[in-house]
Amino acid sequence: MLEIAEFIPPTPSPVWKLARQAGVDLAVGGLAPDDLLQGDNPWDLGPLTRTKERYEEGGFELRVIESRPPLNNAKRGLPGRDEEIATVCTLLENMGRLGIPVWCYEWMTDFNWLRTSKSTPSRGGSVVTSFDLNDVPPDITSNPPISEDELWANLEYFLRKTLPVAEKAGVMMSMHPDDPPLSPIRGVSRIMRSIENYRRLLELVPSPMNTITLCQGNFTLMTDDLPREIRTFGKKISFVHFRDVRGVPQKFEETWHDAGKTDMLACMQAYRDIGFSGVLRPDHVPTVEGDSNQQAGYSAFGRLYAIGYIRGLHEAVYAS
Repeated sequence: MLEIAEFIPPTPSPVWKLARQAGVDLAVGGLAPDDLLQGDNPWDLGPLTRTKERYEEGGFELRVIESRPPLNNAKRGLPGRDEEIATVCTLLENMGRLGIPVWCYEWMTDFNWLRTSKSTPSRGGSVVTSFDLNDVPPDITSNPPISEDELWANLEYFLRKTLPVAEKAGVMMSMHPDDPPLSPIRGVSRIMRSIENYRRLLELVPSPMNTITLCQGNFTLMTDDLPREIRTFGKKISFVHFRDVRGVPQKFEETWHDAGKTDMLACMQAYRDIGFSGVLRPDHVPTVEGDSNQQAGYSAFGRLYAIGYIRGLHEAVYAS
């Protein structure tokens, strides 16, 4: 059955206590911070073991790692890509040894998730992040343009190296969509931006470990019927980001979980119908009164609202 998790940074913070107080004891975590490295790399067995133990000491079971070693050379097909891919293989092997079942990764080169405002006014004076293609700075990257064909070729090369390792380790590689799902942005193409391209991903290198992070905020910008697509992808969904937006890929804003364009109840029903058995976490919440916007989209108080909203949907759907 679907279970509710939360993104818990590997360095203890008030979110650790707030999540536990809200009844969440499953963690989506990051790689080892500096104080746990002891001279090793974050993806090595020692730091990864110490990170998992730290979560367990805080009362959390680590279910997903949502941090990546450096991968830009691999994404662009540049010299040094094999060394980067080797670090991913080491990470997958060590996750398998420790029983951490899902690695969430992405294929956005040069820059990751992109917003042009982190303080757009929302309900009751709260603020959210937003994106407007017209406001993207022209110097967002110093690298040359890259085509979609190049990204596909580099992704296939990457998957052919890593998926056999993931299969042996028993770790699902879970592809997060481009955020925003738009191509190109200032000459930089993006490929994980449509339903059709996700089907192509799954066919590119077929494997039970080639799976999807269903980030609802991005997928709802790709389709007019997100519950239908959840049912279509079915068992290939290994991890869920439960959030919502309002707008189109070229111009949108994040919303409160109960105020976006998506039928969130219908999505929860779809996860039940496909027998989804992974974890779902809230994502990109508003910053509310009394909280800091220093980490826009990850307000501690906003997360509490999201957890409560999701728990209510979950109980209503699964009780029936």
